[in-house]
Amino acid sequence: MKTHPSVSLAVAAALSLAGCASTPKPAPEAAPPRATAAPETPAPAAVPAVPLNQPKPMQLVVQARPETPIVSLRLVFHTGSIDDPKGKEGLTALTAKLMAEGGTQKLTSAQLLEALYPMAAELKVTTDKEMTTLAGRVHQDFLPRFLELFTDTLLAPRFEPAEFERLRANALNGVRNGLRSEDDETLGKVGLDALLYAGHPYAHYTGGTVQGLQALTLEDVKAQAARVFTQDRLVIGLAGPVDAKLQEAVTSRLSALPATGAPRVALPPVPSSAGRTLILQKPALSTAVSMGFVTPLRRGDPDFFPVAFALSNLGEHRQFIGVLFNELREQRGLNYGDYAYAEHFIEDRGNGTFNRTNLVRTQQDVSLWLRPVVPANGVFATRGAVYFLDQMVKQPLPRERFDLVRGFLQGYTRLWEQTDQRRLGYAIDSLYYGTPDFLASYRAALATMTPESVNAAVRRRLQPDQLAFVFVTEDADGLAKALKSGAPSPITYASPKSPELLKQDEAIIQQKLPVNPDAIQVLPAARFMEH
Repeated sequence: MKTHPSVSLAVAAALSLAGCASTPKPAPEAAPPRATAAPETPAPAAVPAVPLNQPKPMQLVVQARPETPIVSLRLVFHTGSIDDPKGKEGLTALTAKLMAEGGTQKLTSAQLLEALYPMAAELKVTTDKEMTTLAGRVHQDFLPRFLELFTDTLLAPRFEPAEFERLRANALNGVRNGLRSEDDETLGKVGLDALLYAGHPYAHYTGGTVQGLQALTLEDVKAQAARVFTQDRLVIGLAGPVDAKLQEAVTSRLSALPATGAPRVALPPVPSSAGRTLILQKPALSTAVSMGFVTPLRRGDPDFFPVAFALSNLGEHRQFIGVLFNELREQRGLNYGDYAYAEHFIEDRGNGTFNRTNLVRTQQDVSLWLRPVVPANGVFATRGAVYFLDQMVKQPLPRERFDLVRGFLQGYTRLWEQTDQRRLGYAIDSLYYGTPDFLASYRAALATMTPESVNAAVRRRLQPDQLAFVFVTEDADGLAKALKSGAPSPITYASPKSPELLKQDEAIIQQKLPVNPDAIQVLPAARFMEH
């Protein structure tokens, strides 16, 4: 297995047959023509970039709740890592971070923290591929002062050189050490982004690349702030004891932002990455597995709710109800977490196990995640995930199982909107997707679904043969060899298992993985996202 020691994130992801790790075999001599030839399987269509809806500049989303004394503010800008210039990956995230945490013209970074502390106020920023969110939360008694501080981070950022260097060093450390060394879960997911979106603006890590961050200057940050943190890209969310006076105060202050900035990035179609495999090699006691494919399915499509239902059945994040969790973890003791996602998932660290809001994306992906798996069982666990996905595609859920998952989701979806910040997030997402009352609509759809209607949508939208795979492991060459061979992957258990389970294992051991042996690439994690 040929290993590439230094490849940029985008290039590492571009696993075309001509550039993958295995050495191509020489073309055989031409054979005499045959009378008939088997028809070729048509290549999967590329996923187009269907534009999102565009809210009005500084459109207000208000969810007034006079009974609470807590005011929540959510400023969502339609900008993210897709706006990073080539060679300066990480610019948008660092710009947002410096504005939110680097102090204002009136206050240093330390003084800003000192001012926020006695208010017990929250002020945080997050950046994704297409969205950057500045969120704030404060008791109404402190609102006038907090509103000044909150908006000054955008209107009058300090842009202090020392703070720029500190936050850039943090970002570099986050790539070099946090992501590459400590966080196999996120590394696998970032690797999957790179693989699925090779050559696309989504491909690079939102936090940047090493060379991209090193290339940034404070002047780059100042220019980016003026380019993308503009009125025409902004949605304003307000919740709590909100009145007309507060709405006027917020919109009046934010009208000082530039009215317009850079043109929107035009996103290209995403070609299929079916069968491609990226193995990230690093010292690790376990193997992390991520798999998925890009899909045209997103919120607002009639198939979205039934497919989301099916993938919750397969593996709702950090919940015990999923098929993968019960089959791979509980029954077989393979690992800790086995989950599936109908759209891109990033855990909302402030709200437990739920997906973060304001991850609006023009192009979405379906993914499955397994971690941590003992390396000897890595191929078996991967086969198990594909096996249970394939079973769900081939046949409707039994009525008893269907009713169990439906009852769970009728209640669980209410937890997704239990805070003002999350309700605002969903409402703002709905502007872009055209899905008003999204969660209420989901619960209404649950009431009318049947096992057959879910299975019909699953058959249209979930194709196991379209999967691409990313592994984070130590014995990368051994794993690559096992995947290339396609040989059965037997498993042994430390405790007795039922005859029914062992019989099912016989099928899993033989499960064909949709892996192209000529499209397997090994990369050292220590050099991943270097350029």
